Amino acid sequence: MTAPSTFGLSTEARNLHWLLSNLVEEVPGVHSVTVVSSDGLMLLSSDPGHLTAKAAAQAAGMSDGPKGSSADLATIVSGIGSLTVGAAKLMDGGGVKQTMVAMDEGSVFVMSISDGSLLGVHATPDCDMSVVAYHMALFVGRAGHVLTPELRSELRTSLESAQ
Repeated sequence: MTAPSTFGLSTEARNLHWLLSNLVEEVPGVHSVTVVSSDGLMLLSSDPGHLTAKAAAQAAGMSDGPKGSSADLATIVSGIGSLTVGAAKLMDGGGVKQTMVAMDEGSVFVMSISDGSLLGVHATPDCDMSVVAYHMALFVGRAGHVLTPELRSELRTSLESAQ
């Protein structure tokens, strides 16, 4: 993974980037991670937003994750989040805490963050799901209280300028 530039960002934004990078690098089987705001916009990503060698291979059909970039993962996470919130409302199930989709060739995990944002992880099909969920919960616990409207705006601006 190539870390996105955090030059010029606030301490809170740099810390969130570090937590996200740490999740990808330290948890076996994790391919990519993204944080999506409650309105569906990507705030953080485990890739720098440009076509890396890995993303180029994925786009050419040698995929081990969403094609192209983490923007695709962000779209998937936002859609899963909307679908599960709607399902919970229809079933009077309360708030959705986490969702997991197991596929033949991978897994997608979505976890709610306290401000309505979502943490999404794409992992290998043989990953230890409990370890992934545990590290996601750690991220949510550490990140949830700092995702203020000001920080979300700063993160969006930094992603837009990187692209």
